[in-house]
Amino acid sequence: MKFRDEAVSLDRDDPLGALREQFALSDDVIYLDGNSLGVPPKAAAAVIADEWGDGLIRSWNTAGWFDLPKRLGNKLAPLIGAHANEVVVTDTISANLFKILSAALKLADARDPKRRVIVSERSNFPTDLYIAQGLIEQLDRGYELRLVDDPAELPSAIDEHTALAMITHVNYRTGYMHDMTALTQTIHRAGALAVWDLAHSAGAVPVDLNGVGADYAVGCTYKYLNGGPGSPAFVWVARQHQDAFSQPLSGWWGHKKPFEMDPTYRQDDGIGRFLCGTQPIVSMSLVECGLDVFLQTDMQTLRRKSLALGDLFIALVEARCGEFPLTLATPRHAARARATRLASELRASERL
Repeated sequence: MKFRDEAVSLDRDDPLGALREQFALSDDVIYLDGNSLGVPPKAAAAVIADEWGDGLIRSWNTAGWFDLPKRLGNKLAPLIGAHANEVVVTDTISANLFKILSAALKLADARDPKRRVIVSERSNFPTDLYIAQGLIEQLDRGYELRLVDDPAELPSAIDEHTALAMITHVNYRTGYMHDMTALTQTIHRAGALAVWDLAHSAGAVPVDLNGVGADYAVGCTYKYLNGGPGSPAFVWVARQHQDAFSQPLSGWWGHKKPFEMDPTYRQDDGIGRFLCGTQPIVSMSLVECGLDVFLQTDMQTLRRKSLALGDLFIALVEARCGEFPLTLATPRHAARARATRLASELRASERL
């Protein structure tokens, strides 16, 4: 009864317990896959019925559809340590990463044309590596993707030839979380730019992009932010880099005055220039439902609960599943950079 008593006590004292009522999740479901797809906020169904079903085309004005990318960006900003007008919700991580890698390489080249190395991890999520590889091939200017096999190797891999380091904050397999402050400082000391992927950290752990001095970041909304399957991603750009950005995907939504239908492209000001084509409005409206729940709490409170749940889950597995060939792949202690995702592995000898 030890573990059950502990769980009952945690439920009783849970400051976030009431928020569960805002999600459409059956009482008999124990859902442990928010790292892949979040659960739907109850408000989502009403938004579709009201804004699309009743409002129809009028909702471009009455529901503020035109302003959604920036409005959502400003709601998301506090979750990742961003200022107002530094984030837009738009496109996919892959598309946004292409944009910011293009921008970062152009900026690095202007500072020092001898820098031709992009540093990342071999265990990074594949799309990040694919986008970097594709951009290197497209530019055809001698860039190299340098991959390390161990997070501890990153500092020594970043040197005077490095243009940028592209790092995923939380590893999608193990839940290992980088020390963003220390690694960003290492990147900057080498004279390079810091590009962070927050796919598995936005909405899961506290992030302070401005506090650590990062340069660029991307992330998604369909996991912990509960935006729905295929919901749009987001892009963050430090304010000092925004005006130097030249859009490689110059769609009409990023135009300074899109409804002038000007045949010549003129970039929007600030973070708006990171937009491209017409936005997926229904998906964006659902993202807002998820973000509105986050506005009722803070990331520190969420982090405390996630660590408590993780500790309890690890203890339960080790107490009750000892006969199974399981090893913990995730860092055990919070001080060793454990995020919210827990992973276990079959020992190699048991796979044969």
